[in-house]
Amino acid sequence: MLKIKDYSLYLVITEEYGKGRSAFEMAESAIKGGVDIIQMREKNTPKYKLVGMGKKLSCLCKDSGVTFIVNDDPKLAKEVNADGVHLGQDDIKKYPIDETRKTLGPDKIIGISTHSLEQFSKVNNEGFDYMAFGPIFPTKTKDYFLGAGSIKNILNIALRPVFFIGGINLSNIDWLLEAGAKNIALIRGIIEAGDIVSAAGEFKNRLNSLKSPSPCPLPLRGRGKR
Repeated sequence: MLKIKDYSLYLVITEEYGKGRSAFEMAESAIKGGVDIIQMREKNTPKYKLVGMGKKLSCLCKDSGVTFIVNDDPKLAKEVNADGVHLGQDDIKKYPIDETRKTLGPDKIIGISTHSLEQFSKVNNEGFDYMAFGPIFPTKTKDYFLGAGSIKNILNIALRPVFFIGGINLSNIDWLLEAGAKNIALIRGIIEAGDIVSAAGEFKNRLNSLKSPSPCPLPLRGRGKR
């Protein structure tokens, strides 16, 4: 069964913020930089295009040893042979976790977004494989943020791996890590970068430093077939 490991770097890809780059191009670069999980999140793309995009990304991720997640739609995740699906608060009304598990099977990953301690507590016992919590910092995608002070409260009750998301960048990531965060998810912090490989590598280096503290920076980690 697929499992989420600590110190994972999770990239949410959307072409909206990609500066003209395709989802596949961004994924290739991010994998070279060391991301562990990639989510396809294309809210305004027609279904037939999502199927083609998803199948290409699924193959790329499998060949590279990276976990591939589809946003919102368990049926689409199954069709493109993704490793799992990520559901928002509105999605779980349409796709309750029991039905989603039946659709995907017992070995796939199901994640959930939460935006408050109350929401997190409500789904904490429902059998999701990971939880996302945020936005932690101000971000263009939301009109509110929760602040880094909430991290310890979440980690004290979490029964599953938690990914903190929202406005994370290289200037504030150390606050997250010092507060106890072990997994982070990003959108613009990586895909808006001029050099996606280097940006992903910098974030991954910060996470790796928690596992094996070193005074020397870690090299960028190539991924894929040799």
